[in-house]
Amino acid sequence: MRKLSMDELNRVSVEKFTQLEKLPLICILDNIRSQHNIGSIFRTSDAFRIQELYLCGITATPPNREINKSALGATESVKWLYFDETLVAIDQLKKAGYKIIAIEQAIGSINLEDYIPDSSAKIALVFGNEVTGVSDEVMDMVDESIEIPQFGTKHSFNVSVTAAIVLYQFYSILKKHLL
Repeated sequence: MRKLSMDELNRVSVEKFTQLEKLPLICILDNIRSQHNIGSIFRTSDAFRIQELYLCGITATPPNREINKSALGATESVKWLYFDETLVAIDQLKKAGYKIIAIEQAIGSINLEDYIPDSSAKIALVFGNEVTGVSDEVMDMVDESIEIPQFGTKHSFNVSVTAAIVLYQFYSILKKHLL
């Protein structure tokens, strides 16, 4: 067995990427404080061809040296918008017919393993702050909440790991219908 060379990976250019069909998901970053986490989420969003990132509140924006360390150029391929307040972004998406789903441990959360996204729905996923999670004000506005099952002594994942797990799950289900 050998690893594939860079040429064998058949990576598309940024120009080609912008023309490819995207997974119709918007990821909302609700006050993410770590620029490395932001960069990692950009990179994961590129990998799964996510439609767009909404960077909200204290979430840093490109161009940013610390974001670029983990994004590895994904800030050039993934479309993004910045909002001063997460609530404004959510209000805009709700008016556009999006279902807003928090990725959070909450009363009534649906286990990620059991969640089947509607391939005809417009969906926005909210990922929260590393310490406080999705804000209470945002939780008041969401339509649903999804939680990742965990079986160890800790009760949370790093937000960039959470995004990778959730986006892979959504990609695995939706790609059959949409891409």
